[in-house]
Amino acid sequence: MGDRCLLYYITDRSQFRGDESDRRRALLAKVSEAASAGVDYIQLREKDVGTRELELLARVAVAAVRESSSSTRLLINSRTDVALAAGADGVHLRADDLSVWEAHAVVQLAGHRPLTTNHFLVAASCHSNEDVMRAEGADFAVFAPVFGKRGNAGTPPAGLTALREACRANIPVLALGGVTIENAAPCLNAGAAGVAGIRLFQENKIADVVRALRAL
Repeated sequence: MGDRCLLYYITDRSQFRGDESDRRRALLAKVSEAASAGVDYIQLREKDVGTRELELLARVAVAAVRESSSSTRLLINSRTDVALAAGADGVHLRADDLSVWEAHAVVQLAGHRPLTTNHFLVAASCHSNEDVMRAEGADFAVFAPVFGKRGNAGTPPAGLTALREACRANIPVLALGGVTIENAAPCLNAGAAGVAGIRLFQENKIADVVRALRAL
């Protein structure tokens, strides 16, 4: 994946204002903005949407990414079946989800080939060094929460020491959880291949975020 800071936008339409229709439009606009700005990966993480609705939303998101970028890859949270049906570039597995190898097996059985690449991406959420070790075989892991999540006092931050340990794995590890432009550099210095975030991208002009983080 190279030495460039990898960037991963994770969506959450509930943070946008307005009714459901407004939030979906805002979400798709942000997806297009992220792809145009050069974000490497986008995860469609709309957990409260039913399967059919999620597939339809995913298809529109895939189209939005394709129109805006030839390099950005769209992953679907948890649902390998939806990712395959919608022609997405991969799936992001939760820590309690299918194993990485099970996801690869599903893709192989489906005979799926994404439209823009011959490799279906599998990413994994990790909350401990043990999770990261179990995720080996994934294209990358996302380790969280490094600095904690805003408004979530029940999830203590893992900290940079734990991130550094996780980054010793044989796969790239991205830092998630309270990561900002100001504190991203220590994550990269700890060995992270990049950073992931929701508010980092949704609450800022993404081109500015990309420019600042790629300059680190």
